[in-house]
Amino acid sequence: MHINLPDKRYYKIGEVAKAFNVNASLIRFWDKEFDIIKPKKNAKGNRMFTSEDIKNLQMIYHLVKEKGFTLDGARTKLKENPEKLKENHSIIARLEAIKDELIQIKNQL
Repeated sequence: MHINLPDKRYYKIGEVAKAFNVNASLIRFWDKEFDIIKPKKNAKGNRMFTSEDIKNLQMIYHLVKEKGFTLDGARTKLKENPEKLKENHSIIARLEAIKDELIQIKNQL
């Protein structure tokens, strides 16, 4: 899944939820369920996600929503070999970006 977020240091939960096309409550739930998501919290307690958190959320989204893993299954997969999973996910993201670009070129012809 390719998401469009501006290049910033921190993202609000609403921005993240909109980028993933899910409810903010799901992002909060995943924050509680998965240890790899560690958003900063401001004085009000609002979650502020970093680009690393966004990458981790993309992996979780891919495993749970696209691959159909259960939460326990996704948690196990993330703990088994996180570096290989991150590498594979970055390759998939690059291929999806190339695919989107090729589709745009095709539509312009």
